[in-house]
Amino acid sequence: MQHAITNFEMTETSPTPHVAIRFPVEGRRLPADHGYALYSAITRHLPDLHGARWLAVELISGVPWREGMIALPTRGGALYLRAPAHAYAALLPLAGKRLNIDGHPLRLGIPSARPLTPAASLYARVVTIKHHMEPEPFLDAARRQLAALGINATLDLPHDDEGRFRRRVLKIKDRTIIGFSLAAHDLSDDDSIRLQTLGLGGRRAMGCGIFNPIALVHSKERPA
Repeated sequence: MQHAITNFEMTETSPTPHVAIRFPVEGRRLPADHGYALYSAITRHLPDLHGARWLAVELISGVPWREGMIALPTRGGALYLRAPAHAYAALLPLAGKRLNIDGHPLRLGIPSARPLTPAASLYARVVTIKHHMEPEPFLDAARRQLAALGINATLDLPHDDEGRFRRRVLKIKDRTIIGFSLAAHDLSDDDSIRLQTLGLGGRRAMGCGIFNPIALVHSKERPA
């Protein structure tokens, strides 16, 4: 199956049905900024995934432990991937694999998949848009991307408990990337599924631009 991975296609005009794939994880700690390391670890086991535009890899949730680190839950921890439904079988070989995330071991369990669920409000923990590192220009660029996808929604930048925009700083190799948390409201069912399928911005394989229903975000106890 692995040789067929690169044959899966997704276009903005006609996205194929996608599923959310959940791999239970066993591990103790991870760097809080682990998107690139996680993607690299996954592609070491499935090299044909490298550069696959249809693959989205969510950051793994945990609680702050020490500076720059998170502690994983002893039960219920999970890695979530998003992919075309017909790509599910190609991702099954990850089951049981041990990933090395910057020196921190992570064991994947047996996956399950569910269809994407529409919701009027969606949330992305981090969205990155090239050359847009300040809140207002970033929000304007996100609105333009949304319009280009034919999606109608109200976008806003959530604030933290101190009233600041949730600015995210990511390290990818030797580069520093700036992004923001982003919420989308007033979505129709079709547009909600479309946004969850296509996302916004870049680096979806490294945890960016991936939207979930806000209620689901809270149920996963994702970090702010």
